[in-house]
Amino acid sequence: MQDEPTPIELTKAVADFLRNDITPLISGHQAFKLRVAVNILDLVTRQLTQEEGSDAAEAERLRALLGMDGSVTELNRALAERIAKGEIDLATPGFAEHLWATTMDKLAVDQPNYASYKREQGRNS
Repeated sequence: MQDEPTPIELTKAVADFLRNDITPLISGHQAFKLRVAVNILDLVTRQLTQEEGSDAAEAERLRALLGMDGSVTELNRALAERIAKGEIDLATPGFAEHLWATTMDKLAVDQPNYASYKREQGRNS
């Protein structure tokens, strides 16, 4: 593993270069494809920046909800099985809150400029 630059710094640098230096030089469909690429790099940067904390918080909520330990993937699989069996539903204490927090964490990575997300962030600030 390299010390510097970090993967976050690398993806951000490439996105900034494409956005600031290359975007003004092209137009049409190529400019559209470039914007898509820059958006992907921005998304990867956000994921690298936020994934560890949001995964840890999600796992903690799932452990409390399910009363068991495991990885986020294992816990989500167990949650899906319990939902399918009718053992967990929206009336289950903590479940709706877990769904909301997980959705907000995912939107922070995928669509941080989404108007409804920003509105909800403003309510929780």
